[in-house]
Amino acid sequence: MITVKEDTTLVGVSELREGIDKILKKAGKGPVIIEKRHKPQAVLLSSEEYERMQEALETAEDLVLGYLANERYKGASPGDYLDIETLLKE
Repeated sequence: MITVKEDTTLVGVSELREGIDKILKKAGKGPVIIEKRHKPQAVLLSSEEYERMQEALETAEDLVLGYLANERYKGASPGDYLDIETLLKE
């Protein structure tokens, strides 16, 4: 097991098989890169870190979709789109 950054650990597959409990504890503190034949194969994260990353990704997707919708609305001809108030009245 090698620490490559302050909170990132590099582990071989054979070491993973032998010491999963110790490696899971390391994953609670930071990412664990699992390598096979000196090539990265996977990254092990704590469930909290995974959830945080998923939330950040969803927020980024929402921002992009909102931007695209706004650009389409600005470029639309009158009558192409209904505003929310009109839509709710119908």
